[in-house]
Amino acid sequence: MTDDISTSSENNKRIAKNTLFLYFRMLFTMAVGLYTSRIVLSVLGADDLGTYGVVGGVIAMFSFLNSALAGGTQRFLTFELGKKDFVKLKNTFVASLNIHILLAVVIFILAETIGLWFVMHKINIPPGRENAAMWVYQFSILTTFISITQVPYHASIIAHERMNIYAYVSIMDVVLKLLIVYLLSVSTFDKLITYAALYFMVTVSISAVYLVYCRMKFKECRFGLFYEKSLYSSLISYSGWNLMGCGAVMGATQGVNILLNIFFNPAVNAARELAVRVNTAISAFVNNFQTAINPQIVKYYAGEKLPELHKLLFLNSKFSFCIMWILAFPLFLKLEIVLDIWLTKVPAYTALFCRLILFQSLIYCAQRPFVMACHAVGKMRIFQLATTPVLLLILPLSYIFLKQGFPAYVPFIIYVIATGIEFLIELYLLKNWIKLSYTKFLNTVIRPVFFVVLTSFPAPFFLSGVLDNSRLSFLIVCSLAVVNAMLSVYYLALDKSLRKKILNMIITKIIR
Repeated sequence: MTDDISTSSENNKRIAKNTLFLYFRMLFTMAVGLYTSRIVLSVLGADDLGTYGVVGGVIAMFSFLNSALAGGTQRFLTFELGKKDFVKLKNTFVASLNIHILLAVVIFILAETIGLWFVMHKINIPPGRENAAMWVYQFSILTTFISITQVPYHASIIAHERMNIYAYVSIMDVVLKLLIVYLLSVSTFDKLITYAALYFMVTVSISAVYLVYCRMKFKECRFGLFYEKSLYSSLISYSGWNLMGCGAVMGATQGVNILLNIFFNPAVNAARELAVRVNTAISAFVNNFQTAINPQIVKYYAGEKLPELHKLLFLNSKFSFCIMWILAFPLFLKLEIVLDIWLTKVPAYTALFCRLILFQSLIYCAQRPFVMACHAVGKMRIFQLATTPVLLLILPLSYIFLKQGFPAYVPFIIYVIATGIEFLIELYLLKNWIKLSYTKFLNTVIRPVFFVVLTSFPAPFFLSGVLDNSRLSFLIVCSLAVVNAMLSVYYLALDKSLRKKILNMIITKIIR
């Protein structure tokens, strides 16, 4: 019993330490990312930015194969670490690396054949920018090729919970991207081609750092020609079923992006690209928290510690939603002013797209811990057959509605609804797989989250409608929204013992 308590305490300390590293990374990357997005839009213009997003999206349509394998790689590496089987860990890494190299070659061939035809004949590219778009496409292929081959190294860092290295390398990544912005502003060459070329060079640099670090620190991270049929079959079977879900998500994101390009114009793609960047910056707070916890979900399941797993899932889901709500709530109220301050010229639909994507992210950040639990169980055939059809409907339904003349925001509404349905299916599966309690989920997650939203919403919303759109009013409304949301979380989402710990910690900091 004492050993279990000690282990749990060590796990909590590791999660807290890793979360701090990731938040340090996030604060820096978010600030630089928002700044660079503004400059890139200013330098490239809405049409070129939209062209970059939609042409790169064609490659992303192929790279969903990589997403499927990446999830499997991280799951299997973490699982073997949880079982402390280091021989199997080494074999798993070698097998994963071989599969990723083969996949990179396959995607390269598909991109240079089917993908090239699609870009040349189906994408809506502004007149005179065809040559630049082709250069962007080729650099995107090379960037994707390099990214795929470094996935096992990245997964090893996460599995070993070395979040400090993950944070440092990510900071290096954004510093290099900041350098891209400077070079882009002074370059006399075609701006769009220059941006794609520099982005490729950054990808190569970051991948090299991951490779060197993993080879130095982790004995299992070595290339080899190992073959064991059962291991390769397990990896490919898991990833093969995971492929369905990743393909559905890709259709709901990049597929819809291509539909927007076909039915509207590159400026609408630019609005979506900017909305995605805002959401990425905000949801980074939650993603960092969850990235630090996800390995523990897999390790608890591998160690058959179901009560600890249930508790971690509920806390992760509740706190993830609350963190996202505190950050997203002010944006819901005053997003137009934020965009005017951030960007020199705001493309149409940007604010509406932002709100819908943020709303979908609120659902997903509460859902993601349970998705990770489903992956930890490993019954991917049942999981994907149950959830994927819901996501697969997003792309055809979006096409039908847009073909009938509905506005550009309809696909985003469809995605929100599909995310909610998928969440309910996952809870049902986990009830059977790990004896997850609906009652505890409702009492521990849904009820406190509902009251947090209900109590934090009225006063800032009323004030937002009464005051004008000046920057002073913006600061007043956003400050009230954040304070209201934080107080609601403190009193309604945290239990008495946790509130006491937080209060004591704040008092200690003030005294010091």
